[in-house]
Amino acid sequence: MSTLANFSQHLSNVLPSIQSKHFAPALASLLRSLVEADDLTFILYLGHQAPKIDYFMQPDERESKLQLFQQGAFLVDPFYLAATKSEKKGFFTLKELAPEGFKNSEYYRNWYRLSGLQDECGYLIDIANGFINISLGHTANVAKLNKSQRQSLRDIEPAIVTLCQQHYGSPDSNVALPSANKADETLRLQLQTALDSFGRTVLTDRECQVINMLMHGHSTKSIAELLCISTETVKLHRKKSYAKLDINSQSELFYLFIDSLMSVKDYKSGDTLSNYL
Repeated sequence: MSTLANFSQHLSNVLPSIQSKHFAPALASLLRSLVEADDLTFILYLGHQAPKIDYFMQPDERESKLQLFQQGAFLVDPFYLAATKSEKKGFFTLKELAPEGFKNSEYYRNWYRLSGLQDECGYLIDIANGFINISLGHTANVAKLNKSQRQSLRDIEPAIVTLCQQHYGSPDSNVALPSANKADETLRLQLQTALDSFGRTVLTDRECQVINMLMHGHSTKSIAELLCISTETVKLHRKKSYAKLDINSQSELFYLFIDSLMSVKDYKSGDTLSNYL
């Protein structure tokens, strides 16, 4: 069967599934008919709510890792940052979005690598009240996507966008947010505020910039280039920040943020370190 015939056959299954519970599995089947991906996840970001997993392939093996992602790891995910900070939409590979030094980041070490992923690509699509990230990943069990396969995914982007907006609602449509418990309604906003404000009561503005970028996976060289300072100055800011925070490594920095956030009851705003250190 030709690629076009294969695509058409799977598309014929997706179309009648729009607005039903069968949509995500049908769309996932279409994508997997084009490329060999053994880790496929649909992540919904709606309003200020915590990310919702609308579909994933391996619930038994990855459920605990996805919970960690939903509880806060998503804040430094390159795809999430591309959509929220850079307002990018379309098809992207991880290499196109990840900062230099990403594989040395605590996000990579404590979530990405432990989840089994070797590489990732995916779609960022505007929908009603937010956006969806359709992530196609591969583990060590399958071969890395080649250039032709990545191009196929780029070529069908307009169709994938239209299908998702037909199912989840278009960005300009008046669709009510799905109900969520009170704690979850603003969780994503609260977590983002906590990350952006982390260290501000203890560190200088420049030191805050440096540690925030470290937590996002940037290398010393990348930080220096983005802030237009020397690598030695970056190292000095990092050294001073670590001394003030009484830590010795990036992993300790990452866990300090998590611990300080968990220590605050009913967090609303401000630096979580204000009453922690």
